[in-house]
Amino acid sequence: MGDENKNVIDKREASSYIMFGACTTLISWLSYAFFTWIGLEVNVSNILSWVCGVLFAFVVNKWFVFRCRSTDPRSVFKELGSFFSARIFTGVIAFIMFPTLLYLGLDGQLLGVDGFQARIVTSLIEITLNFIFSKYYIFIKKSEMSSR
Repeated sequence: MGDENKNVIDKREASSYIMFGACTTLISWLSYAFFTWIGLEVNVSNILSWVCGVLFAFVVNKWFVFRCRSTDPRSVFKELGSFFSARIFTGVIAFIMFPTLLYLGLDGQLLGVDGFQARIVTSLIEITLNFIFSKYYIFIKKSEMSSR
């Protein structure tokens, strides 16, 4: 019975992660579009939109996706530090990948926004890596830690 319950939780986590990942991506893309529309250079817009997405993602991943309700300051700061470290790592990958994709020709407009195609490809890779880090290294409940 415990394994069945675990599968349900995994499905809920996965579907929540996809839903909130879509929301995070939307926030990142909309902020990217906003920053480019106000005249910022595409790489600057990319960095600022990443920051917007990371801030939103921490809150929804902690509370709604992985349901880590810890409010102990030590636990929260550990999660926050781990979360931002992982996002910085995947952010570095994205910062390298985005201009590389632009250079390789994935620089066309989509919805009237320069470089949006490269932004989409970069986001898909980030989402996958971020799930792995969040699920298996950052938001680990005490009950899961004792079973490892």
